[in-house]
Amino acid sequence: MIETIQWTDAGVVMIDQTRLPREERYVTCSTYEEVAEAIRTMVIRGAPAIGVAAAMGVALGVLRAGEEGLDAEFERICATLAGTRPTAVNLFWAIDRMKRRFAEWRGLGLEALKRKMVEEAKQVRLEDIAINEAIGRHGAAFIPDGGAVLTHCNAGALATAGYGTALGVIRAAVEAGKQVSVFADETRPFLQGARLTVWELQHDGIPATLITDNMAGHFLKSGRIGCVVVGADRIAANGDVANKIGTYSVAVLAKENAVPFYVAAPVSTLDLTLASGDEIPIEQRAAGEVTHVFGVPVAPEGTQVENPAFDVTPARYVTAIVTEQGVARAPYEESLRGMVESSLTTSGDGRKMGSSLRKEVVQF
Repeated sequence: MIETIQWTDAGVVMIDQTRLPREERYVTCSTYEEVAEAIRTMVIRGAPAIGVAAAMGVALGVLRAGEEGLDAEFERICATLAGTRPTAVNLFWAIDRMKRRFAEWRGLGLEALKRKMVEEAKQVRLEDIAINEAIGRHGAAFIPDGGAVLTHCNAGALATAGYGTALGVIRAAVEAGKQVSVFADETRPFLQGARLTVWELQHDGIPATLITDNMAGHFLKSGRIGCVVVGADRIAANGDVANKIGTYSVAVLAKENAVPFYVAAPVSTLDLTLASGDEIPIEQRAAGEVTHVFGVPVAPEGTQVENPAFDVTPARYVTAIVTEQGVARAPYEESLRGMVESSLTTSGDGRKMGSSLRKEVVQF
């Protein structure tokens, strides 16, 4: 399995996703500020992955802190990490979780606090992998045997601590013995599909065909695509889904051509505090990502640019949402709330996966 992020004695080690596929390079972050910069510059990206990185960044900050002024320093650590990227709710979920642990363990003494915060960050990573594997098991039934799947952006091992959400569903289908091929949108402007998804699929020996974003409609109409599977960065209470820019277009085209559109995401991506996707903050990124490709200008100097990193797909285009707790369908206000309730433990904060999974039998 691709190791996206690891805790080591030297610091937080992560694969540099800005250099893939040309170079497989790992960076070590020895301070929480370096973790924050890695998230901001997309050295590490993908909603679950940056949640894990944030948890490790908080732990790293506490590990390097002293007793004097610790509470104020802890707030600075959390604020710095929270200020990196606004859309993916997993980032804030992880920080909130680490805040609760800090409050719970603050009176144990500095050394015990440091040790337990590091253990908690490691646990977040392990849980993420287990969650992704559960998502894969629930979603594999939707993947047609002998058919093709279209995906947008990268929701694989690189976007998580390992295994992946959307690609995890595809991996689980392959592991179950299905013959599956994948059409991967290039995903302009950052090219996560071209650079990362295809690289991952080749790594696993899963047949992959790269297409430009504006080819998706052609192939959805052709009858060659059995379903679409994507990840998510935030899902509102009504089932509206924020994902990489271009996802909305794919969803509309899928519905027009009667192709099922599935979203694979952990419960930590659900934000039931937001009534709809209209309330989801959309990150705006630098113009240079659009006007340049690998540093080479592709537009006239001075071109005006809009560069939203995400769009919101209304729930009416979503066939189902696959989580570690099972499969949610419309009406999403009810089914997603059930997913959250199922994920809660006796501690009431979802630290561990719930023992009772909501399941759906899927027949073809």
